[in-house]
Amino acid sequence: MGWLRLLAIVPPFYLIYRFWTKWRMQMLWSLRNRLVVAYLFIAVVPVFLLLILALIAGQILYSQFAAYLLNREIQERVEALSDSCASIAAAEATLPASLDKNVVDKALAAQVETAKGNRRLPGLVADFNVIPGYFHAVAGEKGQSFSGLVQNANQLRLVSMREVDSPRGKQFIELSVPVTGELLESMVPDLGPINMIFLEIVEGTKEKPVVKIGVNTYHPVRRVTTRKRAVPTSAAWSDPVISGISQLEAINLTPDGMVRRRHPVFAEINALRSQLDHRIFTTVGELSGTQGYRILLLASVLFLLLEIVALVIGVMLTREITRTISDLYRATQFVQEGDFSYRVMVERQDQLGSLGQSFNTMTSSISRLINEQKQLQRLENEISIASEVQDQLFPRKLPHVEGVELDAICKAARTVSGDYYDFIQLSATHVAIAIGDISGKGISAALLMASLQAALRSQLLTPGSETLSTAVLVSRLNKHLLRNTADDRFATFFLAIYDSSTRKIRYTNAGHLPGFVLNEGKTIYLQEGGTVLGVMEDYPYEEGTAEVPPNAVLIGYSDGLIEPENAYGEQFGIPRLEAAARRVRQAAPRKIAESLMTAAEEWAGSPEQADDMTVIVAKLK
Repeated sequence: MGWLRLLAIVPPFYLIYRFWTKWRMQMLWSLRNRLVVAYLFIAVVPVFLLLILALIAGQILYSQFAAYLLNREIQERVEALSDSCASIAAAEATLPASLDKNVVDKALAAQVETAKGNRRLPGLVADFNVIPGYFHAVAGEKGQSFSGLVQNANQLRLVSMREVDSPRGKQFIELSVPVTGELLESMVPDLGPINMIFLEIVEGTKEKPVVKIGVNTYHPVRRVTTRKRAVPTSAAWSDPVISGISQLEAINLTPDGMVRRRHPVFAEINALRSQLDHRIFTTVGELSGTQGYRILLLASVLFLLLEIVALVIGVMLTREITRTISDLYRATQFVQEGDFSYRVMVERQDQLGSLGQSFNTMTSSISRLINEQKQLQRLENEISIASEVQDQLFPRKLPHVEGVELDAICKAARTVSGDYYDFIQLSATHVAIAIGDISGKGISAALLMASLQAALRSQLLTPGSETLSTAVLVSRLNKHLLRNTADDRFATFFLAIYDSSTRKIRYTNAGHLPGFVLNEGKTIYLQEGGTVLGVMEDYPYEEGTAEVPPNAVLIGYSDGLIEPENAYGEQFGIPRLEAAARRVRQAAPRKIAESLMTAAEEWAGSPEQADDMTVIVAKLK
């Protein structure tokens, strides 16, 4: 069969050769024919080759243009995703830390719903709890944001991530849209079917279809395609089907934890040339029924007029640009002198006019920022005054009860504190010890603390208060707080009355962390009482009693003292607080309080406080 195929091919080539030699001898014998052939090869053949080259170049350019349209569409979707992520990040950064987490979540959810309304981002998914390690793996160790394609196994997503320094600490936000057929259907309607091919690096194997790009070998792991677009059918030879391939770059997260950047992703596009022409060209009309020289003359006159018009327009534009710059310079002189009320006259609706409008907006913003700074300064002064007033609410003079030494430290997370402590001498042998934690922080918590302090002192600074039940006193404070504050306000509270003559302590713990009494090898926890103040009006609080051994130390504290976390996320906790207090229990109350504060701060390893920190120490000899 091989010989028969060879014999079938040889005769046609022989006939062509014989025809060429005979035609060459007959046709090229005449000089005229030689010139005709010379002109043919000089003029027609190059033009023909140029046309072929133009057709090939056109095919390449059209395929590249189709790939560009898809690439640009993907980039626009990524930019839209980045804009939505930036809006959500800005909302997260501007929400005050005092807001409840549910309120913050609802606000961010509303931003996400707005972004989901964009039909260009079908299947949008938001994640506000991105793991920092994952974020830095994608964005880089020093990166604060990322927008692009991310491939995880056989899944490809449009991803935008941002690091946000919010009042609640560093947050990492991610918005992603999976690359699906639905997403591809919405891209570049002028194109035909679109196929996305996801690749995976393999070691040189012959079992799977592979392609080598650079030094790496890949094989396809998944194909995502449009299903509602039909393959274009050409109506004429002059309107061929254009096939284009676009190589996109993604970040590839492998199952073994490796991060490969500039990972290739291929997209195949099919479209008719007429469809692409529609995106490139517009109808300009036809020139017909005219002679060449008239067209040339008309073009010459038109070019001359265009040159004159261009000269006039150039002079006019130059004058407009210089005049605008001169106006802006004059305006900067007013701003330099502190006059932010001066405005540039905006007479044109172009980029120069937008520049002048931007300058006016800038000066207006500067003026507004200066006013806001003044208001902020006044607010800071008011907060400073509030802090001074709050300092007056804490006991300035400690009670003198035989066998009792008292001291306390309160460190506010902000300028003013929501923690409360008090020492009130009821008689020569009785002293009241109180500590509380108001919900929230800042000025509102400080005002509630002042109200609670006034109510407590009004109850205890009456004759015979040393015999009152602590449960009755706490019940009265509960009613006072419930009737004079909002529903979302409450306080944890601990009240104890110690009698040095009988060495008995009566106490009520209203939802506060349990204080404890330390002695040689023994710890008494003070937990009896009930729920927090300000929740239930007629709650039946209980009074607890305890016999205090000689040389005991009473420790009371707020949650800010035990909640600091170390680098591994472990809280300081009550056991460590108790161990730290036991080590220094023989020292003076002030030294004990300072030692406990230092132990909690060293455990956290950071001078920043997340909550108010309060500790009271009573040495009961």
